[in-house]
Amino acid sequence: MIEGLAIVVITLVVVLTGMPLAFAFGFAGVLCAIIFGATGPLGMAAHVLYESINSFGLLTIPLFVFMGVVIANSPAGSDLYEAIHRLLYRLPGGLAMSNIAACGLFAAMCGSSPATCAAIGTSGIPEMRKRGISDSLAAGSIVGGGTLGILIPPSIVLIVYGIATETSIGKLFIAGVVPGILIMGLFCVWAFIQSAFVSKKGATPNGATALAGGAQFYTWSERLKFLPKALPFVFLILLIIFSIYGGVATPSEAAGLGAFGSVLLVLIVYRGSLNWQVFRRVYRHVINETAMIMLVAATTVFFQSVLTDLYITQRLMEVIVGIEASRWVIMALINLLLLLLGCFLPPFAIILLVAPLLHPVIVGFGFDPVWFGVVVTINMEAGCITPPFGINLYVVKGIAPDMSIAKIMKGAFPFLLILLLGIVILCIFPELALWLPRNMTG
Repeated sequence: MIEGLAIVVITLVVVLTGMPLAFAFGFAGVLCAIIFGATGPLGMAAHVLYESINSFGLLTIPLFVFMGVVIANSPAGSDLYEAIHRLLYRLPGGLAMSNIAACGLFAAMCGSSPATCAAIGTSGIPEMRKRGISDSLAAGSIVGGGTLGILIPPSIVLIVYGIATETSIGKLFIAGVVPGILIMGLFCVWAFIQSAFVSKKGATPNGATALAGGAQFYTWSERLKFLPKALPFVFLILLIIFSIYGGVATPSEAAGLGAFGSVLLVLIVYRGSLNWQVFRRVYRHVINETAMIMLVAATTVFFQSVLTDLYITQRLMEVIVGIEASRWVIMALINLLLLLLGCFLPPFAIILLVAPLLHPVIVGFGFDPVWFGVVVTINMEAGCITPPFGINLYVVKGIAPDMSIAKIMKGAFPFLLILLLGIVILCIFPELALWLPRNMTG
């Protein structure tokens, strides 16, 4: 255990130097192996690194990333936001709820939290501020809504968890649907409460401040104007989801369908928005994102092999199992650990590092690994909006540079509490995540 604590300290020091995570885990693994004599992993380093990414399941990652980046580089996000806003603008908090709902739908298209924040926030934040909605609610609705990008399928985080724990990706996808809708609904309830009862002085409850001396109003033709552009992308996501759930396609085949379909739809719906310059930017982003995930995957597996060789992993499991407490106390401690890690590390690194270690413990205590995958993902959502490294906070700061980071964090705090409430609700009612997988997959 002293060796284990020393390894934790060494790893934290290396990570906090600012070194890219892939190299940080690799360097920490080599350093710990040399110091503590883990000669086995050192001798097999090349084999371990190769085998860690020699997985057909990983093919889904670049394809879904490609689909998301193509859609994010089109006007689909702003059109989706505008379509929902025109349907909800009469409700108290309707503008904030429009952003949250648009984030939820766009999340299903791209599977990325920062991309969802950027795509919807670029249009939504200036619009909300212009109409008198408080900066905290404007920022919080985008910061919180963006987290849905890693829960509502297709989700890259759920794919990585499925591969790391050998859990069915199809079941994980379908398990994320109801919790994703639930959290999105809770976000909208908070937007309604804050707008109706704690709204900024001088703003109307629904944010529809007069722009030209008169109240904002849309005719039904104006409300439905943007739906024909947004609906084809929603249909593409439903096609992907049902192709996986219906057993028609594997996740990799569905990802290929999504990649091809996204290009086809953008070319048809937004003619001229995809040119060679945009394609170069898309490919560069996809290559960078995929390479980052693959390198982190390879080096964290090597790091785990060092821990296993030193018997750290096995000893940790023995300590957890040996704790004389109920399984729910153990689950609470695990959630606390995940929340703390989320403050410092990105979701992929946490899942690849921790999920394989916790998987046998979770199964041993009688928890469903599919359900736990959703709980882990909600924890990762919370990590996206917690300082000091909550990426969504800085995406919104980039969209609204005149808004202080303290104000953004203040707006994000209620949405963080809602995510924690979501974890509690899932612990009390696990069937919210498990009912659909059990009934659709048998």
